[in-house]
Amino acid sequence: MGLTSDKTLALTILFAVLLFVGTVWLWPRLARRNWRAVSGRVGLLLATQVALFACLGIAVNQAFGFYASWADLLGRETDQGVVVDHVAGGAGRGPVRVVSTSQVHGVSGSGPRATGQVQKVDIVGRTTHMATPAYVYLPPEYFQPQYRTRTFPVTVVLTGYPGTARSLVDKLHYPRTAQKLARDGRMQPMILVMLRPTVAPPRDTECVDVPRGPQAETFFAKDLPDAVHAHYRVGRGPGSWGIIGDSTGGYCALKLAMHHPGVYAAGAGLSAYYKAPVDPTTGDLFQGDGTLRDRANLWWLLGHEPAPNTSLLVTSSKIGETNYKDTLKFIARVQATNLTRISSIILDSGGHNFNTWRREIPATLQWISGRLSDR
Repeated sequence: MGLTSDKTLALTILFAVLLFVGTVWLWPRLARRNWRAVSGRVGLLLATQVALFACLGIAVNQAFGFYASWADLLGRETDQGVVVDHVAGGAGRGPVRVVSTSQVHGVSGSGPRATGQVQKVDIVGRTTHMATPAYVYLPPEYFQPQYRTRTFPVTVVLTGYPGTARSLVDKLHYPRTAQKLARDGRMQPMILVMLRPTVAPPRDTECVDVPRGPQAETFFAKDLPDAVHAHYRVGRGPGSWGIIGDSTGGYCALKLAMHHPGVYAAGAGLSAYYKAPVDPTTGDLFQGDGTLRDRANLWWLLGHEPAPNTSLLVTSSKIGETNYKDTLKFIARVQATNLTRISSIILDSGGHNFNTWRREIPATLQWISGRLSDR
């Protein structure tokens, strides 16, 4: 059973309940003062506490999507470093391979022409030779005959670290929200490409081209757009691509829009930070390269390089978010430039969590839709 399976949670809860009942039943028999009785009481209390914490941990992981599997939790994923060679023009051998398809749940109607479609795909970068799973949302218009020659704008959507791409579909409801907003005329129909910001799990790459390591920034700036262009009817102009992310993904979204304004016309960082951390999950990202370290620092970028011609959106909360003061400072720094445009969503209260981001996503999708073209 998988880590995110309802059966796993149910069995863990059942085990905790049985331990509790067993503890109550056995406690009178373990009331003696010899070492066996004391050891039995300690063992029962410890086992019950562990079971309760396991229930809580699995429930929280299901709610927030931190880890996708037991291997992911234990840092033993086996799909990293996969290189797939493809022959141009070969059937099923393009840079995007569709693994499965599903209907967008939570909206009225049936079939892709009514609700759109979510495709689970594997994407392979031709330049970096990095492979990653993703989910692609195609709006209903993509399948309707009157739009068969139309191209669509694209928004890349990134999770935090160590989030799962599936959480963008099931927990943050990006496809359902986009479908409803477009149906109500509040945003244009748009393709969403949803994935994790790390393309070399379990390492947190912070979307950096690591010297002699994963070329994560190149993957997002070149390989991903090229792969999606080759497989879907998407706009090819510099104004047809945007990028959104939360937490680590938010930092990546802002950085990619600032580093590559010719690729991403707009970038939105939900609860983002503004400087790449270096910690045990990232390893040594810069390998002593000061230039690379500086360019990964958005504060440094604003003060030392020409302002990029892109639009940025940042979000925070007055109460509950640790990035509130930094976000206000970032807004002021961007406003001092003569080219980069900045917008914000500031909530009165909210935490670094899915509930807060779900409140911000509709306005964020509307904002980014208004800054993209379909050409």
